[in-house]
Amino acid sequence: MYLEELELRDFRNYDQVTLEFSPQINILIGQNAQGKTNLLEAIYVLAMARSHRTNNERELIRFKAKGAFLAGRIKRKLGTIPLEIALSRQGKKAKVNHLEQARLSQYIGNLNVILFAPEDLALVKGAPAVRRRFIDMEFGQIDPKYLYDLAQYKAILKQRNNYLKQLQQKKAQDTLYLEVLSEQLATFGAAVISKRLTFLAELESYAQEIHSAITQGNEKLAFHYESNLKDILDPDESKTITELKRGYANLQSKEILQGTTLLGPHRDDVSFTIDKKNVQIYGSQGQQRTTALSVKLAEIELMKHKTGEYPILLLDDVLSELDGARQTHLLKAIQGKVQTFLTTPGLSEITQRLIKEPKIFHIDAGHISENEQEEKKHIVWVSEEEKKTVTFFPKNEKAKKGQST
Repeated sequence: MYLEELELRDFRNYDQVTLEFSPQINILIGQNAQGKTNLLEAIYVLAMARSHRTNNERELIRFKAKGAFLAGRIKRKLGTIPLEIALSRQGKKAKVNHLEQARLSQYIGNLNVILFAPEDLALVKGAPAVRRRFIDMEFGQIDPKYLYDLAQYKAILKQRNNYLKQLQQKKAQDTLYLEVLSEQLATFGAAVISKRLTFLAELESYAQEIHSAITQGNEKLAFHYESNLKDILDPDESKTITELKRGYANLQSKEILQGTTLLGPHRDDVSFTIDKKNVQIYGSQGQQRTTALSVKLAEIELMKHKTGEYPILLLDDVLSELDGARQTHLLKAIQGKVQTFLTTPGLSEITQRLIKEPKIFHIDAGHISENEQEEKKHIVWVSEEEKKTVTFFPKNEKAKKGQST
């Protein structure tokens, strides 16, 4: 699977642009706030019908424009698929093969992406909500049924929390309706937990192998699903339904007092251990970064296993956060098999040595210019730690705004 072409109109700081990409590695070079991350975000939005940077979709529309439009041509084993996302102040429309999709769960999965940015280190050391979002976004691409069950769970959870607040404020007294909502919530909650357990077990097996390779077999990584339902963490949904219903009954008075649902997958978490020690608490910064890298690379293999095709990898300035050994492992792992979009202010000596025949785009304030491969030899960018001379690209004539040359 790879993205052949991307068209943007009035998206972020882009007026109108059409780009064709390499099925291998595409490098987006530019300084901060020029539009590199906006371009990665556009690919993410085309895949997921939502941004990873904001919940306010109006921010995606270029200043003073009425709406934004994104279109892509996706090459898959079974043929080419055109995708479209139209954003307006009123909402969005998603199309596959020029046909509007009634539900986003029908749209998501046509283009699978994995994003790895510096903030993804929070996957290991951040709050539980970060890891829940990671699980939901990645597994949702693999299994539309998971996405549907999760959406139903969230909708019922919202109803149940609203009713708990009414009971808390004495605006309602009938707990029978609460019991009905509890039963519905348990049904979809059990389906979500079951799929999470199955997927995490598979993801763990890939991550363990990758982590062992990075650490030369000196460390063993493990995943642990954390829930209040500690005794029934089993993919058997019927057991989980029973335990969730029992839990809601036991917690009813406390939930009414607090006006919120205290049990279920919306409160669960995932922890990571290295040699049985919690990485979040006891791991060094290097171990935390290696764990995050192992998880991200494991996602690639899991998606390939589940869908039959490799996803697209979006690396947003992440190489600057990794040392030479981890950069090398990452670049060797993706070379030749995963279409990759990599943003960077410049290329390190390692990336020059390991990346073969990339397609290079220069981005400057929404202007995009394209360089032929032979110009790659002019790039030398090194980290502060390396303390070497810096040589820049020879100055190129800027492309017209919104066009590639």
